[in-house]
Amino acid sequence: MEDVGEKIKEIKQSFRQMMDGVVAKSMRDKGVDYHLNWGATLPRLQELADGLGKDYNLAIALWKENVRECKILATMLMPPEKMLPEVCDIWMEQIPSQEIAEQAAFNLWQHLPYAPEKAYQWIASDRVLYQLCGFHVLTRLFMQGREPNERGINEFLDQALSALQGPDMAVRKAALQSVRRFAELGLMYERMSKSALKSIKLDFF
Repeated sequence: MEDVGEKIKEIKQSFRQMMDGVVAKSMRDKGVDYHLNWGATLPRLQELADGLGKDYNLAIALWKENVRECKILATMLMPPEKMLPEVCDIWMEQIPSQEIAEQAAFNLWQHLPYAPEKAYQWIASDRVLYQLCGFHVLTRLFMQGREPNERGINEFLDQALSALQGPDMAVRKAALQSVRRFAELGLMYERMSKSALKSIKLDFF
């Protein structure tokens, strides 16, 4: 069996071929600071991930690297059914940027067996990247037709209204998108969304 360390070395070498200085510079200009950032595009990374297949040990090792591409690739390679909630908490704690938060939500968090539970915890957090992940995950779950229970509905609408009146633009956008998808679950959900938004003088329907 090929050593994980060797695999990581090969993967890092492949990043050189994907290097995109424009993407990397644009991130640096926005203040996104990784030890290393090759500026590889997401389709190229997805292609690499598809070739490698799901791999728990490799994902764990890649996540430990302070390299943008390693972290994104880790979220693509981690088998969701094997990721324990404690490991998810550690990764969440270590997310360095909005981009990695969004990639984790789309590539991995939404597929976890305990995704709804984590998402509700995260939207109630006072940390921006946690809220961002929570709303992105709930958006995806609503898109899959997953309906929350009564407690979930109340909690979601409370936190969404709070986020929509909060200072962070990315969280506000994620919360609004989430409410839109929630409203698409059916007429009852649409009415609840309209009523909730009306209470803060927002109307997008």
